[in-house]
Amino acid sequence: MNRASVSTPARVGIDLGTTNTVLAYADAGLDTVATFDIPQLVAPGEVGTAPLLPSNRYHPLAGELAAGALQLPWSAPDVGGVERVAIGRLARTLGAASPGRLVASAKSWLSHPGVDRTAPILPWGAPDDVPKVSPLAASASYLAHLRAAWNTRHPDRPLEDQQIVLTIPASFDEGARALTLEAARRAGLADVRLLEEPQAALYDWLQRHRATLAADLADAKLVLVADVGGGTTDFTLVKVELKDGEPALARIGVGNHLILGGDNMDLALAHLAEARMKGADGQRLSAGRLAQLTERCRAAKEQLLAPDAPDDVNVTLLGGGSRLVGASRSATLTKADAERIVLDGFFPLNAAQEGPQRARAGIVEFGLPYASDPAITRHLAGFLRQHAQAARAALGLVDDDRLPVPDTLLLNGGVFRGEALAHRLAAVLSAWRGAPVRVLHNADPDVAVARGAVAYSLARAGLAPAIESGSARSYYLLLDEAPAGGRKDGRLRAVCVLPRGARAGAEITLAERSFALRLGRPVRFHLVSAVGDAGNARAGDLVDLDPADVVRLPAIATVLRAQDARAGARGSEIPVQLAAALSELGTLEMFCVAEDGSGQRWRLEFQLRSEDDAPAAAAGQHPQLDDAIQRIDRIFGARNQQVEAREVRQLRGALEHVLGGRERWETPLLRRLFDTLMERAKGRRRSAEHERVWLNLAGWCLRPGFGDPLDDWRIQQLWALFPAGAQYVKDSQVRAEWWTLWRRVAGGLSTEAQLRLLDDFAFNLQAEPGERARRPATLVDGNEDDMLRLGASLERIPAAYKAEIGDWMVGRIMAIAPAPKPDAKAAATYARYLWALARVGARAPLHGSAHEVAPPDAAGRWLAELMQLDWKRIEPAGFAAAHLARKTGDRTRDIDEALRAQVLQRLAATGAPAGWSAQVRDVVELDQESSTRMFGDALPPGLKLLR
Repeated sequence: MNRASVSTPARVGIDLGTTNTVLAYADAGLDTVATFDIPQLVAPGEVGTAPLLPSNRYHPLAGELAAGALQLPWSAPDVGGVERVAIGRLARTLGAASPGRLVASAKSWLSHPGVDRTAPILPWGAPDDVPKVSPLAASASYLAHLRAAWNTRHPDRPLEDQQIVLTIPASFDEGARALTLEAARRAGLADVRLLEEPQAALYDWLQRHRATLAADLADAKLVLVADVGGGTTDFTLVKVELKDGEPALARIGVGNHLILGGDNMDLALAHLAEARMKGADGQRLSAGRLAQLTERCRAAKEQLLAPDAPDDVNVTLLGGGSRLVGASRSATLTKADAERIVLDGFFPLNAAQEGPQRARAGIVEFGLPYASDPAITRHLAGFLRQHAQAARAALGLVDDDRLPVPDTLLLNGGVFRGEALAHRLAAVLSAWRGAPVRVLHNADPDVAVARGAVAYSLARAGLAPAIESGSARSYYLLLDEAPAGGRKDGRLRAVCVLPRGARAGAEITLAERSFALRLGRPVRFHLVSAVGDAGNARAGDLVDLDPADVVRLPAIATVLRAQDARAGARGSEIPVQLAAALSELGTLEMFCVAEDGSGQRWRLEFQLRSEDDAPAAAAGQHPQLDDAIQRIDRIFGARNQQVEAREVRQLRGALEHVLGGRERWETPLLRRLFDTLMERAKGRRRSAEHERVWLNLAGWCLRPGFGDPLDDWRIQQLWALFPAGAQYVKDSQVRAEWWTLWRRVAGGLSTEAQLRLLDDFAFNLQAEPGERARRPATLVDGNEDDMLRLGASLERIPAAYKAEIGDWMVGRIMAIAPAPKPDAKAAATYARYLWALARVGARAPLHGSAHEVAPPDAAGRWLAELMQLDWKRIEPAGFAAAHLARKTGDRTRDIDEALRAQVLQRLAATGAPAGWSAQVRDVVELDQESSTRMFGDALPPGLKLLR
């Protein structure tokens, strides 16, 4: 780097990849792009440099490596908080031998909404003694490594002071984009701009061919960028037009997010190799051993798909411990295997141009929800069909219902280093088109994205060819949603807040739409995005969207607080309009803007920590709602009306009389009733009857604690009542309703709140008589049934606690005196404990994160005990076993296959419902009956538990 440019920032591009992280740069005033050789550990105590930093972390065992083995040319604490960690090539090498300590695919986890991406969950499925980090922290650590390496080499030009462009998949939603920016901030890179990876790859090609661009693109009209990396598949369409003799490029389409890439291909080969390795015991490999085998199969794949490929490759998996060699297993993979699985499985010819096949459940392996259809060419056909209108316009074709196929192809991603795969995708497109597609040569796919990020920065300064692009998708605010909104066709009513193609930095205000919002109260909106022809709407347009064409985004929310003394007091309403813009960083920004001209603006922030609540609709008001509110107000309102105890007890019946049976109350009605009850919460203190009825109705109306846009806020208001306890604690029914309330809403409670409930659960069930005498005044007593149902509903408590609770429950179950036919008391005890055990040991939680399930070895231990019971006479035993053995596809959660076979055999022998066996045999969703039984109550109509 020349000294003259020290005061002027360099242009830096960073590709934060699933497999590798790369940094490229151009010195100030120059348009020559270079890659940065990244210092990293290549062996214990040995530092080398390479342009690729493997996106891996390794958390060594205490004493595994010598004291100075992890020393780098700089000293900095790990942003993930792990005391000793290897990052890069050494991490990948060590992880190949001890995969249970390797963090990999953090980028895929960063876009996985089924887990808390800010929680320490990686390495996935690792033992408790292995330090863990969040996907966010892992991603930040790779960026922090780049920053430290750059700053060590260029101390006078810190990386944080340069113009940085960070690349992301085009299909990343707003949640994943915001988390990527947060990872950069944690790494000390606060000022970065985001760029989509397929665009970056094309920018690199444009930069390399800038001198001959007009000739090179003379016949091109539509370029498809197919970016298939280690963890994701991305498609982008770019239109090419000649303007004044020079090509003008405009991005016209991007695809939806696909967790599908080279990792899936390696895994498919690993499954084949595993099947061939099985000995007489027929045992499946553990998740860690499968990861080790997958790494071996990656190398085999590259050999078998090379131009000079051998006929076969031997894959060996060494044993563990003292039997390192003697317990090793081997399998042979052939060239025909690779072609059948990788070529034909992931890149079938697809002459019929079929779209992706939809399965009841996606593929889950190593905890990640991979795309259920592995055929990339079917996803490509679906993508082109989704963008058919724009593609035909670019190609100058008439609408004849045929699939419009691009005439030019740019391949990117490590997968296409295999020439066979590159040739296959080109051949598929050529066959669809009826003429050869032109393939643009990608000089170096491993570094093209980082180099292209620099070229993009040069293009913004007018120093390189540019691609016209605005917002890649249209964004819509949901107004109502079937079935709660009453729409018969299932479509979503929405208003467009930011149209596709909107320029970065240009704010669009919905001047014709007005919202009345209360100060001091949270406001929360639900957005969806759409790509393709479904996204052709203008700002402010009211549209009806097909749910299959949209992607749900994390909720956005804020609390409107007065910024002007004249604006009004807390609780007063203020009219606002919504404004949206694509930020210069490449993310969606939304604001509430006061209509009164005061200049007050409230930024709406995406909620990224909890996305398991399905957004509910703002449905039309129930015609008898006002009557229902009046009845609630008569009992609990501020005015102490003289009502008899019988009228209080009959309130629920009175509400059902005017609103219909409470099982049919839909979520918007339930939440409106809860809000009414919460506003009159003080009225519950008037008598034991008041408190019983209030607790019963409040829990019913807020169950399961999520499902409506404001439920987080409602839970906060309700939880504020917990420390004081119940008022009439001597009334047994009040005590029962108190615990029923918290059990019903447990799905919305935080981990901290659930741990607080766990303390009371433990005290009520396990405290010694001496301890009970010192019971805190606010700790409400609870009977065995109430406590079991509560404790089993606490899905967010740590897995170790669940294992301890489950062991205690199994001990109580097995202590019941065996009898040819259990009497009523024994049957009731079995039912209580077995239901609770099914919840505590469930392989797939109803509302918690997948990393919080009870350990599979604990579930196996419990199943072994349950096998001793007579499932014909004790029906709940089969129910519990079906949930303890439920198949998820994730080896870190699933039980041993031999035990699974025993459970299936016993279920069949006892005539258990077919649905129980189905969930043990295959990865399926729960049926309605099982969901209701597991939850313990009927769910509100239209609310479906997703896991």
